[in-house]
Amino acid sequence: MNNAYVPPKVWRNDAASGGKFASTNRPVAGPTHEKELPVGKQPLQLYSLATPNGVKVTILLEELLALGHTGAEYDAWLIRIGEGDQFSSGFVNVNPNSKIPALLDLSVEPPQRVFESGSILLYLAEKFGALLPTESVARTETLNWLFWQMGAAPYLGGGFGHFYVYAPEKIEYAINRFTMEAKRQLDVLNRRLEESPYLGGNDYSIADIAVWSWYGQLVKGTVYNAAEFLAVEEYPHVLRWAEVIAARPAVQRGLRVNRPWGDEQTQVSERHSAADLD
Repeated sequence: MNNAYVPPKVWRNDAASGGKFASTNRPVAGPTHEKELPVGKQPLQLYSLATPNGVKVTILLEELLALGHTGAEYDAWLIRIGEGDQFSSGFVNVNPNSKIPALLDLSVEPPQRVFESGSILLYLAEKFGALLPTESVARTETLNWLFWQMGAAPYLGGGFGHFYVYAPEKIEYAINRFTMEAKRQLDVLNRRLEESPYLGGNDYSIADIAVWSWYGQLVKGTVYNAAEFLAVEEYPHVLRWAEVIAARPAVQRGLRVNRPWGDEQTQVSERHSAADLD
């Protein structure tokens, strides 16, 4: 290959990375500015945005409320990651990794911070005793798929999605590599869902919420607009599962929370009570 990039002996951040997220892509952690996070009246405070990682938590909270767990009432505050809200001192105190979503549980003393979406799902499922089996085999299978999602999604989001949608130039090698991995992951799911209605077994769980938020939306064309490119008709069991979950009222409500884009009917930038979703 002519004019191939040769990495320097020691990498330095001497040039902007380019692309949509260049302004927030940096090689250091910690806050960039002082700003406290808002705190509402509900027991749970969520700081998020309706990305695939963000909607995992709002879907679960809406499912818990639908099951009658009033302690799952929450204030959902919008974090605009494109504007660097996740680098405020207040947000970094809740999540030192500066990624959404982040949760603060005010129902316990001292208040408990919870970060990383998988950790938040597990924390809430255990706190309310819902959407996570207690029987050992089913619980372990559910956690298998929850942690599969946490390990697999970076290849889908930071890999396939980034190079297919957001990179400032189309790089054939990167798109081919990550598309192949995205399709392999869909095949993993299709094989599991051929033998089981849900990922953990017979019952809907936090594993389905976590995986659907990425892969269910992917095959439905609402993430990356890539359903045709990925030939998702090759994964009929994933498509069946994706439609079943998409039809759930709590899922539909959760998708609207912390969403400041799209059709106005779907936008609920902040949520402080069930009335905000009416």
